[in-house]
Amino acid sequence: MTSTIAEQADTAISSGTPSEVELLIGGMTCASCAARVEKKLNRMDGVSATVNFATEKAKVSFGTGVEVADLIATVVKTGYTAEEPAPPRPEPETAAPESAGQDPELGALRHRLLVSALLALPVVLLAMVPALQFDNWQWLSLTLAAPVVVWGGAPFHRAAWTNARHGAATMDTLVSVGTLAAFGWSLWALFLGHAGMPGMHDEFRLTVSRTDGASTIYLEVASGVVALILLGRYLEARSKRRAGAALRALLELGAKDVAVLRDGREVRVPVSALAVGDRFVVRPGEKVATDGTVVEGVSAVDAAMLTGESVPVDVGPGDQVTGATVNAGGRLVVEATRVGADTQLARMARLVEDAQNGKAEVQRLADRVSAVFVPVVILIALATFGGWLGVTGDAVSAFTAAVAVLIIACPCALGLATPTALMVGTGRGAQLGILIKGPEVLESTRRVDTVVLDKTGTVTTGRMALQTVYAADGEDEKELLRLAGALEHSSEHPVARAVAAGAEERVGALPAVEHFENVPGRGVRGRVDGREVAVGRLYDDIPEDLAHAAAEAEREGRTAVLAGWDGRARGVLAVADAIKGTSAEAIRGLRALGLTPVLLTGDNRTVAESVARAVGIDAERVYAEVLPEDKVDVVRRLQAEGRAVAMVGDGVNDAAALATADLGLAMGTGTDAAIEAGDLTLVRGDLRTAADAIRLSRRTLATIKGNLVWAFGYNVAALPLAAAGLLNPMIAGAAMAFSSVFVVTNSLRLRRFR
Repeated sequence: MTSTIAEQADTAISSGTPSEVELLIGGMTCASCAARVEKKLNRMDGVSATVNFATEKAKVSFGTGVEVADLIATVVKTGYTAEEPAPPRPEPETAAPESAGQDPELGALRHRLLVSALLALPVVLLAMVPALQFDNWQWLSLTLAAPVVVWGGAPFHRAAWTNARHGAATMDTLVSVGTLAAFGWSLWALFLGHAGMPGMHDEFRLTVSRTDGASTIYLEVASGVVALILLGRYLEARSKRRAGAALRALLELGAKDVAVLRDGREVRVPVSALAVGDRFVVRPGEKVATDGTVVEGVSAVDAAMLTGESVPVDVGPGDQVTGATVNAGGRLVVEATRVGADTQLARMARLVEDAQNGKAEVQRLADRVSAVFVPVVILIALATFGGWLGVTGDAVSAFTAAVAVLIIACPCALGLATPTALMVGTGRGAQLGILIKGPEVLESTRRVDTVVLDKTGTVTTGRMALQTVYAADGEDEKELLRLAGALEHSSEHPVARAVAAGAEERVGALPAVEHFENVPGRGVRGRVDGREVAVGRLYDDIPEDLAHAAAEAEREGRTAVLAGWDGRARGVLAVADAIKGTSAEAIRGLRALGLTPVLLTGDNRTVAESVARAVGIDAERVYAEVLPEDKVDVVRRLQAEGRAVAMVGDGVNDAAALATADLGLAMGTGTDAAIEAGDLTLVRGDLRTAADAIRLSRRTLATIKGNLVWAFGYNVAALPLAAAGLLNPMIAGAAMAFSSVFVVTNSLRLRRFR
């Protein structure tokens, strides 16, 4: 039975270990709301919380004595709603295919916007164009504006009232107070002043000027600002949905059902019913249902949707396949090794969501500023009203300037600056096979100047491959490969497998072997095509040219094996961990970013320097024969020299170094320990992606900073203009909405990152 988050949390509490829960927060309308909820949760003993306005989620860590119900109660007391996410369950087959794309909240907001805009437009036109002002036009304006202010602005008024009851002021407070003040003033002028008289005319002004307050109405301000801010909110909500599309696409990549083998028959079941050890069939064109090992069949698997790798990968018995990849060739039978939340696809989605829920240091600063900003703005508005009234004695001008201050100050752009850029950046990264684990990673990428590369599995493939073949004088190289490869094909030793694979690749099909024998510690022998073939250290008399070739291969860091038949050594086969074809290009890319590459390996110095030469790393930047526990010391030594260090690795022995480095990049083809310890995961295992990951992170950080500069600068520059009476409140509302749209649009540019 699936347990709820609360049950899991309670179990953890009883065992005395810290717990984590993710809560869905409702009712937040701005960054100030998020800051308030976060502040209240963090005041609880043993609780550490991060609340994200863009994702409307709170990630909470809590210890003994605190329950999930207590956390929810605290959020509710603060004036918002909170609930646990529903446990994942398979979609019913009868569900409409388009249901996933529907968003009731977005639809309701769109409806409110359309009605408000249609009603507000005539009000604005009547106020702006005196020629349209017929007798008693002001009463038509009131009829149209009232539902906009009351119903259209209801979300702002409701949020402002809720916050006021809890002694708080948010950006909604600014909108609500400003529009209600303009509407209230208009009602007073219409019913108690002279504005309701037939034949009254008004003139639209961009600046404040002296008028008779009793004959001035601001219905176009009240209704127009509500419509404009609703437009801004709608565009924000839609962009947040688009920004999170990469995560939803990841979650939707997986297969929905699968043909499982039961008692020799294929039975189609939902993917959620798969268990580890089940064998299932993947036909050409079908998605692999879950992570597993091929047990039957040969095919090519297209992983482009998951990793961005454009070339399908050949797989056969014993090869690993990943859920959500597409079988592009023959029929495969796969044994499930990971299901549900343990699969690579689920881990990727979890990493992306965690990154989007977290906060960078710049966002924490923005939250702190926005929490103080609203009360300060209200004070500025009151001071503006008092100042204008005291200097000019004109209540209308004083009121207009104060309302403009309230509206122009609404810092929605401030709340969106970081979350939207972070969501788009991490989502785009996921599409490219780059997983950014947390927003604090972005700051690290800016500082990094040195990149430490683990050799095996990172710069090299981590698999032995046949590198060179040296045949003795008078011997045919292809025959040597054919006979030696056939014999080695029967062995399970990594060197033997490398020789056999290399032979098959170069000469084609290999002959059968008879009387195969493994001589422990020395090699293998057997009969091939009627010849007694032996490979390994089974020869006492070695020709001088072969001895020289073997010594040369070992000087280059390769493993040399002798091969021959009928009692004579006929050639030398040199095997080594193959350098990835893209590694040299990757090193050039890292250098282009201003990074100094360093090679770190437990292999001997000869091997390490040979690899370094091949990929373009300076010999003095090679750390060889380093024990796993000493890799951390190398990273710390570089940091002690004043370097900001990035570490790229894939093995369990790299995990500590990845965690110690200023920035850890884990190869997605590596171990879970390395992936968990890293800050960035490179899904494809292609070192070139490391440079792409750093570029994307730096671009995302630059976008965040650009957004914040715009949002802060906009408010700082606009407030004095509004206070000085140089902005009509409706123009202020339009400018405020534009600020939010600008920030969102700027963030969405990250979707074009290549």
